[in-house]
Amino acid sequence: MSSLIKNICCIGAGYVGGPTMAVIADKCPEILVNVVDINEERINLWNSLNLDLLPIYEPGLDNLIKKRRNKNLFFSTKLEDNISKADMIFISVNTPTKKKGVGAGKASDLKWVEACARQVAKYSKGYTIVVEKSTLPVKTAEVIKTILEASQLSPDDKEKKFDVLSNPEFLAEGTAIKDLEYPDRVLIGGENKKAINSLTDIYKNWVPINKILHTNIWSSELAKITANAFLAQRISSINSIGAICEATGADVREVARAIGSDSRIGSKFLDAGPGFGGSCFKKDILNLVYLSNYFGLNEVANFWEGVVLLNKWHQHRITRLIIKKLLGTVTGKKICILGFAFKANTNDTRESASINICKDLLEEGAVLQIHDPKVDPKQIEVNLGKKENKKIKEIKDQNYFQLEGQWSFEKDITISSDGADAIVVLTEWDEYSKINWFAISKKMRKPSWVFDVRSIVSRTKVLEANINLWKIGDGTNN
Repeated sequence: MSSLIKNICCIGAGYVGGPTMAVIADKCPEILVNVVDINEERINLWNSLNLDLLPIYEPGLDNLIKKRRNKNLFFSTKLEDNISKADMIFISVNTPTKKKGVGAGKASDLKWVEACARQVAKYSKGYTIVVEKSTLPVKTAEVIKTILEASQLSPDDKEKKFDVLSNPEFLAEGTAIKDLEYPDRVLIGGENKKAINSLTDIYKNWVPINKILHTNIWSSELAKITANAFLAQRISSINSIGAICEATGADVREVARAIGSDSRIGSKFLDAGPGFGGSCFKKDILNLVYLSNYFGLNEVANFWEGVVLLNKWHQHRITRLIIKKLLGTVTGKKICILGFAFKANTNDTRESASINICKDLLEEGAVLQIHDPKVDPKQIEVNLGKKENKKIKEIKDQNYFQLEGQWSFEKDITISSDGADAIVVLTEWDEYSKINWFAISKKMRKPSWVFDVRSIVSRTKVLEANINLWKIGDGTNN
């Protein structure tokens, strides 16, 4: 299917821009796709011959990059050149929560979006369709349009014409490529029918037309935030029920199976765990809180803020449970942490529950050895705000008191469990469900514990290996 769009530029080579453009390049080989970013190190990684060095880990992404890179998919830092040649420009930059000023702690910081809009206004030529791809608060399109329209006031820029569309991503990290190739829906919000149809024609190359939804631009922006808020709310809900199960003798997995069988509820996002993480859930809910307060909807704001507060409480609750089971103190005790990414099949640690739980344990004086198959130790240093202490690996005879509150990274699970008082499973990596607990048990200090925060280990195998087990949401723990 032919498209009027022949040249696409995506500003932002992150978790959204990279995978999205790789799929578009693959499905639309006649379109030239340029992904640009001011971060030269990130662009170099996208261009690396070693596909294991791609800045983002997503199953299937490496194959797409290998297939399309330097054919119709290019990564560069040449913003001006690629913006000027583009028929359509995607804005896929980070929109973190503001740390200071009006709305601090809740509102999104749009400085990068505004910077992108100004670059587009300055360098674009002729008619350009600008597509919001980042997760943005309602009315952001208005900001972008104001900047773009202001550029047309210059006598030298009379040929410039713009249309702004909202095309939010609905990607789950770990399944992003599958979500892009087989989406539940593609949402396009806008005012100009020609612009909407131009973007629709691109997606029609692989997405059934009945799954491409058209809305006004404000509904599109709000739909993305609302989708994330609803998903996060389900996670907080099932974790709250898990806490009740632990107190009453019920099993959250049995409860989830029972309520998930109701077609009105469904079975997805009913797995108890350490709480929601990732780049969007918390940020989008807080944005919804800010928006509600702004419009005087205080009760609505309180409702959604409660979802975030419960998630935070739940993570600290897990730490307190670990301390209680380990005889009331973790000071000088070695704890093996399995998983630092916020979920399996990604190397993203943003808002990962592991960060708060590890920080709590370090604050209590624990010595941590952290394992994750995809997360770089340097990223863990950034998240924990504490440098890795490799001397932990040299300690003999469990004499860890001299290094209390320190952590190190370990690639080998068996080595990381050597002398450990406890193992805490925080990410649902498949390899953690296949651990040989008899071999691990021989290396741990007694009484030894496994804290399964993801419900992926075999209760029978852990107990038969003479290791105590705490499983989230399981009332038989007591």
